Amino acid sequence: MSNISVQNFPDGVSLFTIEREARRNAICSRTAIELQKAFAEFDRSEQRVAVITGRGDKAFTAGADVDDVPELWRCIPTAGIATEKPIIAAVGGWCVGGGVVLAAMCDLMVVAENAKFSYPEARLGLTHGMIATLAGRLPHKVAMEMILLGTAMDANRAYEVGFANRVVPVGQQVDAALDMARELARSAPLVLKTLKRFVVNSVLPISPSEQMARARRDLEVVATSEDFQEGLAAWQEKRPPVFRGV
Repeated sequence: MSNISVQNFPDGVSLFTIEREARRNAICSRTAIELQKAFAEFDRSEQRVAVITGRGDKAFTAGADVDDVPELWRCIPTAGIATEKPIIAAVGGWCVGGGVVLAAMCDLMVVAENAKFSYPEARLGLTHGMIATLAGRLPHKVAMEMILLGTAMDANRAYEVGFANRVVPVGQQVDAALDMARELARSAPLVLKTLKRFVVNSVLPISPSEQMARARRDLEVVATSEDFQEGLAAWQEKRPPVFRGV
């Protein structure tokens, strides 16, 4: 049974849901890989806009599952997820650790009134550095308060500082995000892709951890390609390889 579900609506909107409510939608190794693969399929499809959420209203995600620590970069937009299509986060309840990074790297965000963002890595003694991106998406001192002090941010504060686009009653965050997505899906896809590309690649700063994740993503494409398998086979069979660019 998959740890995520994907609903593809005929209007061009796709809804991705982390299905681990009993674990507060914590992201384990399998979940991260499933999200990465599902978003790759979304990117290749005719669908135009994605919404990502967690099952239930108590937690968007508790972040990395400490019992099965994932390669979290795999399911982070602009890092392991490479799509120029818009992604909207629909956050209800707790959004912790890597979940804050995931939400921050989405293009838009709708939050329920009970949403609360917390980044406790400095208190745990470990970081993968991806949270540094927050300082390029929020006022510097606000970002550093969350990053260094681990101060939790509620829904209203998130809206006030520009982290969230809309605050809605609990239980309405997904519907509100889908409404926003459908509005986007009626716009010209090439314009949306071009503007997102300009913002992501030329306007927003890219942290060292994000650069590393992008490199790992690109190198993994080569390492798992049919061309690599063909190259190995040709070398073993002592013949010229026939590469196809896939």
